[in-house]
Amino acid sequence: MQQNRSHVASSGRVAMGSKGDRLAVKHLLIVAAVALLWMTAVFGRLAYLQLFRHSEYMARAQRQQQRVIEITPKRGSIFDRNMHPLAMSIPVDSAFAVPSELADEQLAARLLSGVLGIPRDVLETRLESSRSFVWISRKLPPDKAEAVAALNLKGVYFQKENQRIYPKRDLASHVLGFVDVDEKGLGGIEHELDSQIRGKSEKIIVMADARQRWFDGGAAQRERGANVILTLDEKIQYIAERELAVAIAKTHAIAGTVIVMNPNSGEILGLANWPKFNPNAANEAAAESRMNRAVTALYEPGSTFKLITLAAAFDQGITRPEEVFDCENGAVYVAGHRIRDHKPFGLLSVSDILAQSSDVGAIKIALRLGAPKFYDYIRAFGFGQLTGVDLPGESKGLVRRLENWTPVSIGSISMGQEVGVTPIQLVSAVSAIANGGMLYKPHVIAELRRGEQALPAEGPLAPVEPRRVIRPETAATLRSLMEGVVLDGTGKLAHLDGWTAAGKTGSAQKIDPSTGRYSRTQLIASFTGFAPISNPAVTILVSLDSPVGEHEGGQVAAPVFKRVAEQVLPYLDVPRDVPVGPRLMQAAYKNREASDSAALEDFAPTDFSGQPDQPPAEAAASKPNESKSQAPPVTVAVEEGGDIQVPDFSGKTMRDATEICIRMGLDPVLIGSGLATNQTPAAGVKVRRGAKITVQFGAPAEKIAQTRQKARH
Repeated sequence: MQQNRSHVASSGRVAMGSKGDRLAVKHLLIVAAVALLWMTAVFGRLAYLQLFRHSEYMARAQRQQQRVIEITPKRGSIFDRNMHPLAMSIPVDSAFAVPSELADEQLAARLLSGVLGIPRDVLETRLESSRSFVWISRKLPPDKAEAVAALNLKGVYFQKENQRIYPKRDLASHVLGFVDVDEKGLGGIEHELDSQIRGKSEKIIVMADARQRWFDGGAAQRERGANVILTLDEKIQYIAERELAVAIAKTHAIAGTVIVMNPNSGEILGLANWPKFNPNAANEAAAESRMNRAVTALYEPGSTFKLITLAAAFDQGITRPEEVFDCENGAVYVAGHRIRDHKPFGLLSVSDILAQSSDVGAIKIALRLGAPKFYDYIRAFGFGQLTGVDLPGESKGLVRRLENWTPVSIGSISMGQEVGVTPIQLVSAVSAIANGGMLYKPHVIAELRRGEQALPAEGPLAPVEPRRVIRPETAATLRSLMEGVVLDGTGKLAHLDGWTAAGKTGSAQKIDPSTGRYSRTQLIASFTGFAPISNPAVTILVSLDSPVGEHEGGQVAAPVFKRVAEQVLPYLDVPRDVPVGPRLMQAAYKNREASDSAALEDFAPTDFSGQPDQPPAEAAASKPNESKSQAPPVTVAVEEGGDIQVPDFSGKTMRDATEICIRMGLDPVLIGSGLATNQTPAAGVKVRRGAKITVQFGAPAEKIAQTRQKARH
């Protein structure tokens, strides 16, 4: 009995224990199920966020934690043919703000306004436009960047950007062009080759930590733009701009152009326009000043177009230089219209028709040639079509189709009316006469380089074969006749001291807008020529728009040709081909003293300011008192008492001597050829800026070497 009770009790305890274990297991299962469900929900949510919402939340995080700022890319530099820098980019500071970090936006705007000169309300508007990032002012000058940093404003930071500078200020500004604040090319080579010079865009990542403190998070891979090497020569460009400015000051012309070209290749060595501008502050210049007149300005060429008339006539063999025409005392009738000459000429040979610039003579030659043949030669010389010069904005000129010519057109066009040309077209056509009849594509770009590697010649760099427009015999005949223009005709003031020269004057009447007729006072005065005749090294075009007073091409443009050529030819070491005697040199010096050819101030390579340039009248230097000094075989005036010490030119070439004089602000007068043997004033004498330095050449290199060897011993 007792045993049965014990057995029952034990069985009860076992049953109760089993029930408790089952309950515990049940609870564990419930907890596990809940945990599993929770984990499934959590991991499901994470998977959902990672797989389906990842992009959205990543974008939110990036918006909160970082800003991507597009930085102007590093542009390639632009050099002249001798690798002198004309345009480059340098790093500068730009200021930006994080408005959410500013304690007092109005106070910050007021302080920044006083430092930067930006209106306070403009800054406040910028700060209110975003809570995370706004530009305050970009590409600050160093002094303003320092002033902003000195304010020590929390929430105002700096970022490095690139800024374009032109170290020679307005030198070659129309060729170089300019850029906007984002360094996008807006003119000249900067625009023409913008995609190559600009390189790839750069983006800077600016990041914030949990406390919204901003720091530079790194930059994308940067690829610099290509460097450009031009055909321009910095010294020749300077000479062209200086002499054009002097001519503008003297004639009070409203505009002008000078182009210096190598006729044997089409390379442009110098291209000057007036008005000009400083590309460092291009937004301050008028649109008129930024216009590249050499490639965009249309004008009636006037008498210079008689070269095309005679070229066609000689090439077709319908006349010869010695043939005589009756110029009918200065008047001729064409299709019932009476055309008057500028002077009443009688009998003139073809040579004299060109030398004296007879309109009647040119018309009679054109009438014999006929309109169809004349039109073909006009087109062959490139008029009425683009030359392909690698500069933006080129005009193709104005030449009416042959079927649109009136009966009087052949007479008008033969003397340079009813046709519109650009300076680049005309200088290219005259270069074809100079080089023997080949028309080259004018160009200012020599090559593109990235590092030491030259880039393929594509687009504007692609070579273009020259094409023949007239026979070599025709070109030789024209060169001889053009020399007569300089020796005995309307271009006597273009006569060079020491070199033969050829050219043609032009005085084209402008249309008076008020009457629609040709103006008697407003003209385009021009001269286009080359030198030396036997082996032309340069072709030079000079054009002056509406000179006051003397206004004919032979009076105002030919002297500019002379001054430019007499500096460029010795700089290029072109041998003289005319013997120069003492009397001729003395006369040349007197003419130089009488002429208004004072040099302009040399350019300052370290001045990048946007200050306006001096007007040409103020730029011309006044002539100081002169004292005389003997230097055989001629007597010259020496401007002593200045602060420039004359260097020793012994053994220097003409090019070296010219370059040294230009750099120091002296006026070189070079005699002879070879190496320098004598100079006046002597080395070490102090002279004023603009003083004339006469250097005589002639000793062979061996003699100079022997002299130096003896000096050392």
